[in-house]
Amino acid sequence: MNTYPAKNIINVAMAGHSGAGKTSLAEAMLYLAGASDRRGKVGEGNTVCDSDPEEIRRKTSVSTAVAPFEWKNKKINLLDTPGLFDFQGGLYEAARAAESVVIVLAGKSGVSVGTEKAFAAAEKRGLSKIFFVNGLCDEGSDFYKVFEDLKASFGPSVCPIVVPYFEDGKADKYINMLEYKAYDYSGGKPVQVDMPNMGARLEGLRTAIYEAVAETSDELFEKYFSGEEFTPEEVIVGVSQGVKSGTISPVFCGDAMLMRGMEQFMDGLCWLAPSAADKGAEIGVDVDGNPVEIAVKEDAATAAIVFKTVADPFIGKLSYVKVLSGKISTETPLINMRTGNTERVGKTVMMCGKKQEDVKAITAGDIGAIPKLAGVNTGDTLCAPARKVTLDGIAYPTPEMRMAIVPKNKGDEDKVAQGIMRLAEEDPTIRFENNAETKEMVISGMGEQHLDVIVSKLKTKFGVDVTLRSPRVPYRETIRKTVSVQGRHKKQTGGHGQFGDVWIEFSPCDADGLEFAERVVGGAVPKGFFPAVEKGLRECIARGPLAGYPVVGLKATLYDGSYHPVDSSEMAFKTAASIAYKNGMPQANPVLLEPIGELKATVPDANMGDIMGEVNKRRGRVLGMSPAETVGYQTVDAEVPMAEMYDFSTYVRQVTQGRGSFTFDFVRYEEAPQNVAQKVIEAAKANGEID
Repeated sequence: MNTYPAKNIINVAMAGHSGAGKTSLAEAMLYLAGASDRRGKVGEGNTVCDSDPEEIRRKTSVSTAVAPFEWKNKKINLLDTPGLFDFQGGLYEAARAAESVVIVLAGKSGVSVGTEKAFAAAEKRGLSKIFFVNGLCDEGSDFYKVFEDLKASFGPSVCPIVVPYFEDGKADKYINMLEYKAYDYSGGKPVQVDMPNMGARLEGLRTAIYEAVAETSDELFEKYFSGEEFTPEEVIVGVSQGVKSGTISPVFCGDAMLMRGMEQFMDGLCWLAPSAADKGAEIGVDVDGNPVEIAVKEDAATAAIVFKTVADPFIGKLSYVKVLSGKISTETPLINMRTGNTERVGKTVMMCGKKQEDVKAITAGDIGAIPKLAGVNTGDTLCAPARKVTLDGIAYPTPEMRMAIVPKNKGDEDKVAQGIMRLAEEDPTIRFENNAETKEMVISGMGEQHLDVIVSKLKTKFGVDVTLRSPRVPYRETIRKTVSVQGRHKKQTGGHGQFGDVWIEFSPCDADGLEFAERVVGGAVPKGFFPAVEKGLRECIARGPLAGYPVVGLKATLYDGSYHPVDSSEMAFKTAASIAYKNGMPQANPVLLEPIGELKATVPDANMGDIMGEVNKRRGRVLGMSPAETVGYQTVDAEVPMAEMYDFSTYVRQVTQGRGSFTFDFVRYEEAPQNVAQKVIEAAKANGEID
């Protein structure tokens, strides 16, 4: 592939709801441009962008793929993103590397949650937004209904560029509203034909274009609303500038499977979508924290962002980079600003799906990949030593579905941990912890399908079988009453015996664990044995009397006892203290404490009642609500027991159709209700954790 200057490079993220046809659209464009020798199909598992074994097996995208092609003296880098919400981390990666987002909609379903999420991701990064209504030859598709939905959802900035003309229920003709030309695809290839009679609809579409153009400047706004006509030049320039600035969202349409409207769409991208030079400049931060403007220039100092990582146990690590300025080649010295280390570039490649093509350099504005940068992670900035700057990283959504991961074969724990850590390099929406208290490995993901893919990849890539189960809840135990008990240990053996005798008062307190005190009078217990008593108690509080959970809020005061000048020892007093603990705790009204977390659920206004009702069902308390940053959304603040939250992410996704999100953080422990405590105690007995 030829090397292009930044002004001729267009980086486009393909986003939208699952099933809208993003990968099929990318496949059609690649085939038409000659970047692939055959047009693959998702159902047959032979597309360029869905090349991962999991994607082929599931017939859906699970990660972002890069596929470049050349068209009309432009290089277009397509970044095909997953539509399933479980893999939305890919959308954030692609948006970090692109200047535009093509939002693909299905002609049958129209605006959906994935459409809204893609639009919001583009808005957040200030990217240009381009709509493509796909599948117009499918039965039940209705372009004009979808177009009205777009106008209603996203306002007057939605501007029709290519629209279909239906004849006998078929969408074989496509009209370019700016060129005012019609093309017939019924014979396969487009043929220009006379403009069909569209009646009043044509005037309505023109009005939509004028409204969108009027939004681009105050001067045009005043001209439009004063009743003056726009000139053809004003319309064309207004649309072009409006798309590049983000104030106009053009609408194209077609059918990727039947190759309808592809040429017009690809021409439209070349004409309307901003190039890397137009919109690729960023503000970085130097080593002193001062802002630095990074212009897209090939002759400037190198600065690049790593926006995606592939970590394969066989081919090694592959770091995808977007070069903002300068260029990256084998001769380019690079500093990783996160680690401060110098990175050596062995070679540079261009990716097309899983295929690699060696290139001499990755130039400013372009996207490529660098193999075997072991110390580089997604979100890292790579720059020239002469100009050290840090670029914005990638803000991923927080994974809230937690499950315990259990290897099927004993001894595979290390292999599981290492495999997950490698997968987390590829997918930063994976979280992993080895919980020392519950003795479980816990993995967090975006949803059930996300976790299912992780389990599958652990088996295929790292050869380890695992199962998932609900994680154990880290309960605590404490006491509610003060008691005084004796712990006496006496054992006579040949030679020295063992003797230790203590009286200890156990009482509730606010400590995180054990608070030890002594008020021994008259040397009943020598001071030298105090540490042994405390040590014995600290070992004991690891297991409470009810269900074997750690004890908190316990004050133990040693106030009396006795000793033997020969047989007493530290071990004897340590044992005596443990006897006192075992005798005294059941008498001190022990109770089970459960962890309580703070829930912040942001959901559409219409789902407020559902969420609050669900919080109550889960023994939670709603503390209040407040308007969210997104219009039409509210944030519910509540406190909910952690034990009730393991499948809450599934509920939120179902009831809000994927629009809702939440965070959940531990705040404190509270006494568990009797019925809950009883179930926990019975489970502990059944598992043999207590007698």
